[in-house]
Amino acid sequence: MSLMKIFDTAGSGMAAESLRLNTVASNLANADSVSNSADSAYKAKELLFAPTQQSDGLLGAQDGQASNGVRMVGVSESQQPVETHYDPGNPMADQNGYVYGSNVNPIDELVNMISASRSYQNNVEVMNTTKQLMIKTIDLGS
Repeated sequence: MSLMKIFDTAGSGMAAESLRLNTVASNLANADSVSNSADSAYKAKELLFAPTQQSDGLLGAQDGQASNGVRMVGVSESQQPVETHYDPGNPMADQNGYVYGSNVNPIDELVNMISASRSYQNNVEVMNTTKQLMIKTIDLGS
């Protein structure tokens, strides 16, 4: 595997974790939202990722090897039940006086945020280490 392909792999990981962080932020922003029906209540979003092989990247696969990475293949909604509260004074209440909250679990989202942030940092470290190895290789030649 070429050292240059490591940048493609780590870059795709960084892009995936950035999407994951944005999704967590969206979920946390809607954690306290309410609706007048269970169907229209906000449901936590979860990203689906899959491994990918790129043989036609910027660098191409000159030696017949493809660079590996990750890509987003879809977004699913959490299947956890939404919260129901009796609040007849709320303008969003249904005819029975109930409002429906989101099914976002802030603790789970914070754990997701920490995990995504650390994975992003690890990919940055992979890129930095690769860069340092390339510079040391060039220094050996001079």
